[in-house]
Amino acid sequence: MISQSSTIKSLFLAGPAGRLEALLNAGAANATHAAVVCHPHPLFGGTLHNKVVFHTMKALNSFGFPVLRFNFRGTGLSQGEHDEGKGEIEDVRVALDWLDAEFHLPLIFAGFSFGAAIGLRAACPDARVNALIGVGVPAAPAAAGTESPRTYTFDFLRDCAKPKLFVSGARDPFGPRVSLEALVSSASEPKRLVLIEGADHFFEGRLRELRETIESWVRERIVRDAKE
Repeated sequence: MISQSSTIKSLFLAGPAGRLEALLNAGAANATHAAVVCHPHPLFGGTLHNKVVFHTMKALNSFGFPVLRFNFRGTGLSQGEHDEGKGEIEDVRVALDWLDAEFHLPLIFAGFSFGAAIGLRAACPDARVNALIGVGVPAAPAAAGTESPRTYTFDFLRDCAKPKLFVSGARDPFGPRVSLEALVSSASEPKRLVLIEGADHFFEGRLRELRETIESWVRERIVRDAKE
């Protein structure tokens, strides 16, 4: 594992609904990949500063990968208005375009909750993205008034043959075990589902386990393959 850089750059991306606020954690000079991490639902407090997003970034950055976090339209200093997931898919594509132009490296996508549901849809068909991480994937709707009572569809995963890691808390109301197992079962290989015992949707008290799970998978599926 490579020690992560302490350099953080604040910037704005040119998005279709206006500029998007972003932070880039710098990578190593010999980085093999670059990554983007997407945040949870903005109407329920989700931003690029979310703890799960931060720890996911730290896991990826620990391998020397530059990691971009950004606020979806209408969130923080990002311009525009929330678009119920439709325009946000374009926001993810803008982030992938920026990473590609900046680093010319294979890309890794990671997203938490809403960020996973929206971002996976944008990243799966993108040839520049080599691997995908879905954290707290909302595989089933929860009660109205919570993060999102809407139902997301993941049919596109059937045609997504890239390495995929799904990590959720065993007590996540948005991802009951049966729903998650059905979702992952329908996805193309290669794939892995990890349920962290005792963890809720936000991995309260289990963020270390989340980070270690991501690091272990990256070491096995990405870093090892890059060396071969």
